[in-house]
Amino acid sequence: MPVLGIDTSNYTTSVAVFDGHEGMNVGRLLAVSPGELGLRQSDALFQHVKQLPELFDRLAQENLLRGLEAVGASTRPRAVEGSYMPCFLAGASQGRNLASTLGVPFFAHSHQQGHLAAAAWSADQLELLDRPFLAWHLSGGTTELLRVEPDGYTVKAEIIGGTSDISAGQLIDRTGVLLGLPFPAGKALDELNRQAEGGKGFRVKQNDLRFSLSGMENKVKAMVAAGEKPATVARFTLDTVTNVVVRTTLEAQKQWPGLPVLCSGGVASNSYLRTAMSRTCGAVFAKPQYATDNAMGTAILTWRALHSEERL
Repeated sequence: MPVLGIDTSNYTTSVAVFDGHEGMNVGRLLAVSPGELGLRQSDALFQHVKQLPELFDRLAQENLLRGLEAVGASTRPRAVEGSYMPCFLAGASQGRNLASTLGVPFFAHSHQQGHLAAAAWSADQLELLDRPFLAWHLSGGTTELLRVEPDGYTVKAEIIGGTSDISAGQLIDRTGVLLGLPFPAGKALDELNRQAEGGKGFRVKQNDLRFSLSGMENKVKAMVAAGEKPATVARFTLDTVTNVVVRTTLEAQKQWPGLPVLCSGGVASNSYLRTAMSRTCGAVFAKPQYATDNAMGTAILTWRALHSEERL
């Protein structure tokens, strides 16, 4: 019997069902005006409330909402004290109300835990959730290198590296906006990068497993102002991000030898990064549709939570 997962992030409204083996995720990006770099939390929350009924209808049309055994939702960005973002209230409140109406359990998860679960499942390596591993959470708001350990039916993640300022996704999105691309700009910048004839990025300085990307935004602005070809600018940004992520991963693999590396988050859908990380570090990735924000991981963790309780 299926369970339901809901995720209402800064970028996407999504709902998913999972039956222990297979699942279906439906999602819709939040609308951002041309030239803008995101939404205020109040606007994001409003759009989630408007879009959730449409997504539930799509699942209902496929007869996937019958016999739900549990409901889960992402209620905060990370599973740590003080982690909070208003946009998650839309999914959390909807999920709790639905669970009460149906008389089934409700399980709360973090957005990051959902990303990791969706990545592991879509990479056909769900067993990773039951052993330690290294993971990148690469998104519009997060560039974190994690050491992940099993924690009952879910996982707990310790930040061991990543950016000290803007995220890789922010650099990519800001580059895209400067080039007139739609927000979020990851997919369009990836396509533009394929048109580049040569060119490379900047070798960002590392401090152990930490690095800074804020100075790269100024370099991108200078390139655009100097009239560089958009494809060259795209290559500069993506090569810069890829180079420092690869080098940081290799350093982490020296410190924690033998641990597999899993990549999740919207930036992890970039083909340039995926090729380099797979070849150099042996990293595994979520399938592109499950690398971006989605509710599938939340549904997977909800199913694991329900059946973990049944075993007690």
